[in-house]
Amino acid sequence: MRTFALVAALACAAAPAWAQVALQGMMGNRALLIVDGSPPKPVAPGETHRGVKVVSTAGDQAVVEVDGRRLTLRVGEAPASVGGAAAPQGAKIVLTAGSGGHFLTEGRINDKAAYFMVDTGATSIGMGAADAERLGIDYKGGQPVRMGTANGMTLGWRVTLSSVRIRDVEVRDVEAVVSQASMPYILLGNSFLNRFQMRRENDQMVLERRY
Repeated sequence: MRTFALVAALACAAAPAWAQVALQGMMGNRALLIVDGSPPKPVAPGETHRGVKVVSTAGDQAVVEVDGRRLTLRVGEAPASVGGAAAPQGAKIVLTAGSGGHFLTEGRINDKAAYFMVDTGATSIGMGAADAERLGIDYKGGQPVRMGTANGMTLGWRVTLSSVRIRDVEVRDVEAVVSQASMPYILLGNSFLNRFQMRRENDQMVLERRY
């Protein structure tokens, strides 16, 4: 019985049903993988780390495989969920303020990498046209709106994002506004934040899902 339990535990450790995987960088032909928040580990093609196998590397990207599913990772992109089963849906996000006091975080919009800055004064998620185009959002098919900025009024479009994910927490059907003016960050506004109970703990912001 003990032998069976040990074998089962090792099998689970070697081949997780899902994993959050990020590519931090490259060391020659080895990929610096971060799996489920673990320290970066250089992994060569053909080698496996925590159930994630590196199939090949080239330039700033690596192809990995988990439970038979392959995914291409690129340096600097937000962590991706890979595996044979769907990732569990989390209910809590903890963000730590940066040196300027702002809460910045990586995430995904419609399953593409995005970089957010929390803005509790913004009615909805806000982004510039360049980010919208990179994310494949057909914003010009949205509802035209007039937006006030520090430089005056500008044209924008109201759209609905199919999915917004931060770590293992995903929210669907989130309103956003795309501005024709450039923006340094994607603003994580109240169309996302209102889905959570929000509180501050020293330099941390804790978001706990309402629904």
